[in-house]
Amino acid sequence: MSITDSKILITGGAGFIGSHVVRRFIKTGKYQVINLDKLTYAGNLENLRDIEKNPNYEFVKGDICDFEFIKSLFKKYDFHGVVHLAAESHVDRSITNPMEFIQTNVVGTVSLLNAAKEAWQDKKNRRFYHVSTDEVYGSLGDDGLFTETTPYDPKSPYSASKASSDHFVRAYGNTYGFPFVISNCSNNYGPNHFPEKLIPLMIHNIKNRKPLPVYGKGENVRDWLYVEDHARAIELIFEKGNDGETYNIGGFNEWKNIDLVNLLCDIMDSKLGNAKGTSRELITYVKDRAGHDLRYAIDASKLNKELGWKPSLQFEEGLEKTVDWYFENEQWLDDVTSGDYLKYYDENYSNR
Repeated sequence: MSITDSKILITGGAGFIGSHVVRRFIKTGKYQVINLDKLTYAGNLENLRDIEKNPNYEFVKGDICDFEFIKSLFKKYDFHGVVHLAAESHVDRSITNPMEFIQTNVVGTVSLLNAAKEAWQDKKNRRFYHVSTDEVYGSLGDDGLFTETTPYDPKSPYSASKASSDHFVRAYGNTYGFPFVISNCSNNYGPNHFPEKLIPLMIHNIKNRKPLPVYGKGENVRDWLYVEDHARAIELIFEKGNDGETYNIGGFNEWKNIDLVNLLCDIMDSKLGNAKGTSRELITYVKDRAGHDLRYAIDASKLNKELGWKPSLQFEEGLEKTVDWYFENEQWLDDVTSGDYLKYYDENYSNR
């Protein structure tokens, strides 16, 4: 399949992962990218200032749950492909407000599916790429890895909403012959990560000598992947993956939360000129998250064998790059936590 040199819709492109995906697709020079984002708290146009003037890039503010609006976009642009990243993604928020996650992650995905199905009738070389998470598989014990055939066993409202959206995408493929691919990825880290997530939160708190909250005993295990490696995998799957297939994307890089935080403390102490161990004194154990999955670990061998993808960075190298980025972009962090980026949207995009 080839759908290069065409128009694609990327949803959630102002978010953390989405902005890296937008940038990667733009820099290939092969696509006209329409970035659709609702600009909720985690969507930030400052993430894309370096490519916003590119003639092959256009930003549209909107809600994927607004079906009539989505249909109008498909009619206007005649998309050849969709890369769907728009989602509510923070587990803690899903526990306190599950309905918001059902609306965006389930209803919003079905809205996009319906619009694409209507627009793509009798058209060839189209692709709907649904970006999902490893959390749909549930929790692992001490051994084993998630594969593409691991049964779904979501444990939180967030993972349940993503599992539901995955099922709807596959159902549309089976029922309507709808052209789709799905990927399920492990935890991402890197530049532009909103500071509610573990790594940017710890960086921010260490710099400001604030407590470093660690759930339970810090023994939960996650598989970490540098965000640019994820974006590279998405581009590869979009262009060369097979219709109807699922691809797991992971870093083969498992870390206990407490070990990761300790490593980050040591990197930060070195950058800040502190005595080693200074930042570790800020670690504060807090009550464990409800339904906290013990371990996630992805087997990405299918993606490696079929499409030749593998991570490009060792974790320590990627973490150093991430810390350096946050040191060099303090204004970004101030802006996203203050809401000033919404003023930027009004000044630069609201009249387009």
